[in-house]
Amino acid sequence: MYKAFYSLKRNPFEITPDPSFLFPTRRHNEALAALYYGVRRNKGFVVLTGEVGTGKTLLLRCLLQLLNQSDDVKYAYVFNGRLTPLEFLQYIAGDLGLPSSGKNKSELLLQLAGYVVSRGEKKLTTVLVVDEAHHLSTDILEEIRLLTNLETADAKLLQILLVGQPELDDKLDSVDLRQLKQRIALRSHLQPLDLIETKGYIERRLELAGNPAPGRIFPAETVAAVHLHSRGFPRLINTICENALVVAYARQEASVTPEMIDGIAIDFRLGVHTAPELKRLPEVDVKKAANTLLELYAHLQSQKTHEETPANRVPIQVPE
Repeated sequence: MYKAFYSLKRNPFEITPDPSFLFPTRRHNEALAALYYGVRRNKGFVVLTGEVGTGKTLLLRCLLQLLNQSDDVKYAYVFNGRLTPLEFLQYIAGDLGLPSSGKNKSELLLQLAGYVVSRGEKKLTTVLVVDEAHHLSTDILEEIRLLTNLETADAKLLQILLVGQPELDDKLDSVDLRQLKQRIALRSHLQPLDLIETKGYIERRLELAGNPAPGRIFPAETVAAVHLHSRGFPRLINTICENALVVAYARQEASVTPEMIDGIAIDFRLGVHTAPELKRLPEVDVKKAANTLLELYAHLQSQKTHEETPANRVPIQVPE
């Protein structure tokens, strides 16, 4: 509804990952280059991690778009890590166009091995891409390790890309998976955007959507507010900016103000801190508090022994 008002031909801040909107920061470029290089040079095992909303899935979409331009690449794309080992292998086989119904794990492994080896002999590339890989169980990660054994003397026959949140790094660092960790050829990690990158990110999306002067819609002080509340996470930047355009349009304002951003952050409960601040307790005079407790104890003790004989009483002294 606001597109005509802001001279936009499309929605600039959709949350759905769209490769055409990739903002190529240095870290994103390096990560995409590592993924592509790992596949094309048969490196075997590549890992990409990053916090929620840093653009991992978008980067994967860009990679798959590049791979689709090559006739010699076939890939299986798994985006659900909450599978059993058998379901995982069935999904891979099905995505590669292999029959998987009714086969047990051993039969699936033999079929996948035969398929990968056959393609390798023809100089064709086979890729396994796993998104949300932090959800993978240790059993599935062990199956993946076994799949990395498909190799020749000079190259890996199956290229494996694992993409997930930092919990994936923790899993790969575990003692049980040390053999798999040692096989990682390339490893990248995505970070949130800094303030300058956030400004470029917002302006690029507005320009790609058709607006020739994005700085008028989101002035520098407004961008600073967006970065503050989003902490540089692209997904949150999109959410904030999308709602900001709706609010500004409703008020018929040509520019989004920092106050609008602050209001949206409150509505979405976006605090600068990831955890609530603890209220500071008033300072306590420890000696005075100890004496007070001892006095109370002495008073209670005296009441308890009130009916006892004087010989049985034990006086309690409070230290000064």
